[in-house]
Amino acid sequence: MGMTLNLLSSSQWVITTGLFLVILWLAAGRVDWQRLKRDQALQHTLFGAAVVLGVLWQIRAGLSPGLTIHIFGMTAVTLMLGWELAVFAGLMASLAVVVTGREPWQLFAANSLITVMVPALVSHAIMRWERRRSFRNFFAYIFFCGFFGAAISVAVAGVSMVLMLWSSGTYSWYDLVHEYLRYLPLIMLPEAFVNGTVVTGFMVFHPERLLTLDPRRYR
Repeated sequence: MGMTLNLLSSSQWVITTGLFLVILWLAAGRVDWQRLKRDQALQHTLFGAAVVLGVLWQIRAGLSPGLTIHIFGMTAVTLMLGWELAVFAGLMASLAVVVTGREPWQLFAANSLITVMVPALVSHAIMRWERRRSFRNFFAYIFFCGFFGAAISVAVAGVSMVLMLWSSGTYSWYDLVHEYLRYLPLIMLPEAFVNGTVVTGFMVFHPERLLTLDPRRYR
């Protein structure tokens, strides 16, 4: 969603950087680094996801600074890697976006918080909810974790960004509603379709690549 310079206040910059560092620390502490070191297939999935996200995030549209639209893809990556490694894949993609000049490095933490961490955590929460419900049909994983999870994660990320921009005084609530919020349902649909399709494809052809999938739960 690519916020640019002068969109956030100094206090917001400090708060978003602090949240970014806390979540990054939690993710780093939960990653099984020994498994990642010895599992080449997992390494390929991690770096492959980072490359795909880095390319995908170059394609964006928008009228006003910070109110750009693009496919996130973080839900599928979260289901493939778990939220911890998904955060690192997303950060590598965000770094590529900064290097190519699409986003300023000064807002790397704020943009990564909205684009990477919020969708990953929301997708993880929905996946945990699906597990607690003990569904026995694998379509529940595809629908709730893939399609539904992607739509909700991009909605939460979009609303979070809008609230940040509104509280900073950069845009009025009227402008945010008419330039972004009213289009949010239209953003949710392609996000759900892309992520849900990717998850379905992996579940059919390479279910072992979905680390959050427990096939023993489904009949």
